[in-house]
Amino acid sequence: MATPGVSTRDFVQSIHTVLRQVPSSTAKKKLVRRVEADRSQLVRRIVQFAFLALNLWVGFEFYAWVRFFESGGVTKYVERPAGVDGWLPIDALMNLKLALLTGSVPRVHPAGMFLLLAFLGVSLLFHKAFCSWLCPVGTLSEYLWKLGRKFLRRNFQLSRWLDIPLRGLKYLLLAFFVWVIGRMSVEALAGFLSGPYGIIADVKMLNFFRHIGQTGAIVLAVLTLFSLLVQNFWCRYLCPYGALVGLAALFSPTRIRREPEPCIDCGKCAKACPA
Repeated sequence: MATPGVSTRDFVQSIHTVLRQVPSSTAKKKLVRRVEADRSQLVRRIVQFAFLALNLWVGFEFYAWVRFFESGGVTKYVERPAGVDGWLPIDALMNLKLALLTGSVPRVHPAGMFLLLAFLGVSLLFHKAFCSWLCPVGTLSEYLWKLGRKFLRRNFQLSRWLDIPLRGLKYLLLAFFVWVIGRMSVEALAGFLSGPYGIIADVKMLNFFRHIGQTGAIVLAVLTLFSLLVQNFWCRYLCPYGALVGLAALFSPTRIRREPEPCIDCGKCAKACPA
């Protein structure tokens, strides 16, 4: 009923005026558009493929170095690329412990230790940038699930009751390696690293792929298949190196934070972020 002395039309207009001043919880947020073009993903892809190309070059140089000795000096000699030590994370952990206990830089595969420290430093400063910008395995894993999505029109997402415990597998693998290395004495570490197997651990790694057996081929095929079907399967569930840098990233002072005010809940940030 209208207030005495006030027309019905004026009364309705006053109600509308009051309602417009009351904030609505269901009102849509104002759309905030980026003024400048977002080139962050382009830059990330350039860095990814540049680092992947660097690793391929290191691999070819190392193969040429191995072939020189296998051929008895017939093929062209090239220097052994120190970067191949980055593919020996267990040796890197052993060298790190040995360096901390003895105060001296190990003589066998020392570059792996410095690369490990550098990647841990990157994780401390820039959170999980190593996994999403630098890791060549992470790059291959990312483009495998994108390839699977392109051809299958989707990726499969594991149920929460299965996803959460599977995430712990990489931490169990990391804990196993840390436990084994942690139990080794200085003498045992030095003896292993300077022993016959430790010296040619890089060659053993190369020969695993050069002369891969049936079991190894099946394992790689299964990992590739699951990487096509499940987004970041290897990185999410099985990579102990990713578990290590992920633990370091927990102490990082920098992290991505979502500002609630300009956010319009479009979900693009979650779709774009690979880590």
